[in-house]
Amino acid sequence: MRIHPVEASEIFNALPDIGQVTVASPSNIALVKYWGKRPIQLPENPSVSFTLDACRTVTTLSYKKIATPSDQIDFEVLFDGVSKAAFKPKIAKFLERIKEYVPWITAFRFTIDTRNTFPHSSGIASSASGMSALALCLMQLERSVLGKMNEVAFQQKVSYLARLGSGSACRSTLGPMMVWGRHDQLEGSTDQFAVKYPLTIHEVFKSYHDTILLIDKGEKQVSSTVGHDLMHGHPFASQRFEQAHANMNRLITIFAEGDLDGFIEVVESEALTLHAMMMTSLPYFILMKPHTLTVINKVWSYRKTTGAKLCFTLDAGANVHLLYPENEREEIMKFIQSELTQYCQNGHYICDKVGLGAKIV
Repeated sequence: MRIHPVEASEIFNALPDIGQVTVASPSNIALVKYWGKRPIQLPENPSVSFTLDACRTVTTLSYKKIATPSDQIDFEVLFDGVSKAAFKPKIAKFLERIKEYVPWITAFRFTIDTRNTFPHSSGIASSASGMSALALCLMQLERSVLGKMNEVAFQQKVSYLARLGSGSACRSTLGPMMVWGRHDQLEGSTDQFAVKYPLTIHEVFKSYHDTILLIDKGEKQVSSTVGHDLMHGHPFASQRFEQAHANMNRLITIFAEGDLDGFIEVVESEALTLHAMMMTSLPYFILMKPHTLTVINKVWSYRKTTGAKLCFTLDAGANVHLLYPENEREEIMKFIQSELTQYCQNGHYICDKVGLGAKIV
């Protein structure tokens, strides 16, 4: 399955001279992790994620037609209204990759003004929310001119473009649960873009909460891009990819039946396996911090004592995502505030929940 580029001749003459579009797009938290990719931005194994709600990037794309289109894409990046040169190389790479599919972008000078609803460098996947927001901005401009793309094709192309900026960004476009990567039991799943989870989702998972404990807000010592590359030649790579497929199979029944004990087992195993891959690569590295391990042990002890359906997951960093059902929110928040916030940097944590994806503001 492949997204075909629009013909430049279809759109150049119809493009507006000036305008802007604003999009809010959330981050997401993977339940089955993808770690390892092949060119260009394709996953070595399927993943499934909760789309978040409160942790969003809000991006305004302002555009002005230039006199003579060229091969160079002219753009400026602002973060919270201030010029941010450090963001330009990644966005330039993204725009160059997608130019084949949206060739009309060379007709404009863009200003990309972006801000996050969560603290920058807080360990939330801002590349996922940021790139998905920018992809939707561009596609909304294309659709406003062409006006003939059906909603399914539109959303597929948004996710496809977002993937070329950040792999996990393709899972932020819709919600509440997204699948990225081909899996035999999930109809419509593909490596090319993410799709809404196509099978039964028990009601309990549609209102799940994610409280993110900000253990360490500093920059990671190893980027995710480098970490993914270290899966090439990793001694346990093939077994890891098989494990991800097996866990996706398990989750089909778990999601349908609302099996929270099964959910906890798969999600925590996936989180620890992700970090095990980091610790057994060459070069090896550890992104967890001492407080990360303390929190994990506290969660295990609390669950054993109370029977609560609280579990943790981790991204490629030190911060801990605590996942739990709506009906246990009040008691679990008491536990978080009394027992866990002391391990957060400056006591900071973020309360989020499952959401429905990106939207035009």
